[in-house]
Amino acid sequence: MPELPEVEVSRMGITPHLVGQTVQTLTFRTPKLRWDIPSELKNLQGQVIRSIRRRAKYLVIETDVGCAIVHLGMSGSLRVLDAEIAPSKHDHVDLKLTNGKVLRYNDPRRFGAWLWSEDGTHAVFGHIGPEPLTEDFNPQYMLEKAANKRVAIKQFIMDNKIVVGVGNIYASESLFSARIYPTRAAGSLTFDEWDKLVAEIKTVLATAIKQGGTTLKDFSQVDGKPGYFAQELQVYGKAGEACPNCDEAIEEQKIGQRNTFFCSVCQK
Repeated sequence: MPELPEVEVSRMGITPHLVGQTVQTLTFRTPKLRWDIPSELKNLQGQVIRSIRRRAKYLVIETDVGCAIVHLGMSGSLRVLDAEIAPSKHDHVDLKLTNGKVLRYNDPRRFGAWLWSEDGTHAVFGHIGPEPLTEDFNPQYMLEKAANKRVAIKQFIMDNKIVVGVGNIYASESLFSARIYPTRAAGSLTFDEWDKLVAEIKTVLATAIKQGGTTLKDFSQVDGKPGYFAQELQVYGKAGEACPNCDEAIEEQKIGQRNTFFCSVCQK
């Protein structure tokens, strides 16, 4: 599943091709992805794309009359192509521009979404936490949110109601860098531990964005080049391999139905 860095890389990749351009047509080859595709999206035809922003793992394509809100789901991807290139299997949405380019949305599993909003707000944004790379995500905020919570810290930092976009890969990596055991109760962390963990989450996500997103089988960048952050993963997907710090074998455990990777020696 594309995580926050992959979505942000997609935003950066498509922005220079779309912002300032006029939407000529919108083509939907399926009536439904995760949810029904709203007919109001046709209102974007003839409109200039003013900006593209990200909220959590949603992209918001903004025009003067409203916005398309796009979620990549489990396997979605976006490409900017010449409009004459014929669509392939699973190419469900085309946003064609008057400059002869098309933003093409491919989604084999169809768990993604294209939604409509007149003002950029939507119910999908309700009850979600702050962005992890902003000042609103800070150790004091997390200390207060975690007070008396017994839930495992790994699950806690992956809860979008607490903070958005800390997906499975980056949660394991951040906890390892902060040397915090993934099953510890969230409420047991001290301010100093939250200070370290928040800083590591910010660093891990920023590094992933800078290096182009983690290469997953369902994701590559807009220009087709893979991301390179996977080469620097320290523990995720490395069960049985030597810990980069102590040489003890990396362990794997399911926490909240998600595979979690950690070092039982380095993380406490």
